[in-house]
Amino acid sequence: MNRIVTVTPNPAIDMTYTVHGITEGASHRVPTPLSRAGGKGLNVARVVHQLGHPVLAIAPTGGAAGQTLAAELWTSGVPHSLVAVAAETRRSIALVDTVAGETSIFNEEGQALLPDEWRSLRAAVDLAIHSNGGEAAAVLVGSGSLPPDAPADFYPSLVRMAHDAGIPAIIDTSGPGIIAAAKAGADVLKPNHHELADATGETSVEAAALALIGMGARTVLVSAGADGMLAFDHASPGGYWSARLPEPLSGNPTGAGDAGVAAAAVALAEGVTEPRGILRRATAWSAAAVLMPAAGEISPRYKELEQRLIVTWKETG
Repeated sequence: MNRIVTVTPNPAIDMTYTVHGITEGASHRVPTPLSRAGGKGLNVARVVHQLGHPVLAIAPTGGAAGQTLAAELWTSGVPHSLVAVAAETRRSIALVDTVAGETSIFNEEGQALLPDEWRSLRAAVDLAIHSNGGEAAAVLVGSGSLPPDAPADFYPSLVRMAHDAGIPAIIDTSGPGIIAAAKAGADVLKPNHHELADATGETSVEAAALALIGMGARTVLVSAGADGMLAFDHASPGGYWSARLPEPLSGNPTGAGDAGVAAAAVALAEGVTEPRGILRRATAWSAAAVLMPAAGEISPRYKELEQRLIVTWKETG
């Protein structure tokens, strides 16, 4: 299988603290946090790499935190290409409350990149999808938030680059970036239901997803938390597929959506284009990620979970 290339324009050092109950305003003594290179695209790359599929993770990094991120990526063994920038790499903190069964996340916004740095990032992507010692790219994934003052056309430019190279593009972002990627003809968009509503202004998941299809997106996968995942496709505007487990899983949902993106990317790389097949794998991998302590990995139970899925077709309107 040809490799999957992931792009993370706003990476972070992910710090995951496990807390046995959080009392507001109190001091808490906690075990040493799990610290690793993160950001949505890097999480996608980790999952793809964990399951033995070829991948290359691309991200800009800068400052001391950027050096820490680079060192951890090297140790992890995830193949990567990092673009040096002046801005300090941001941090993200997840507090996993084992008593309440809830996870709170604090994401730094990140710092702006310089115009030349954006050009360097695009150049790294262009090189990765066209050549690497003869190794071809199968899928391009653009994932995560954009730092302040980012070019509005960054994600659309990734879609165009992918299509020029003859490969599909998956985009997982929020806000105006979703709309821009849809209009650029992204092959797969992967918002959650909150991001979908915020981006489109539609209160109905069906209406919002179909709006993105109408703008030009080919397939829209929507994460719906404990309700599983939905798949809308341009070829079947009269309905959508729904996949969920018989009962919700408890655990850490951080990175579950990224695991779903990894599944979709691997499916496309293997030649699976039917939305139902992509949905089954994405839902199972997302659920398997909830069972792990940190983002960027999935439980070995992912195949078992896929067999337990309830998959149904629902008419729209």
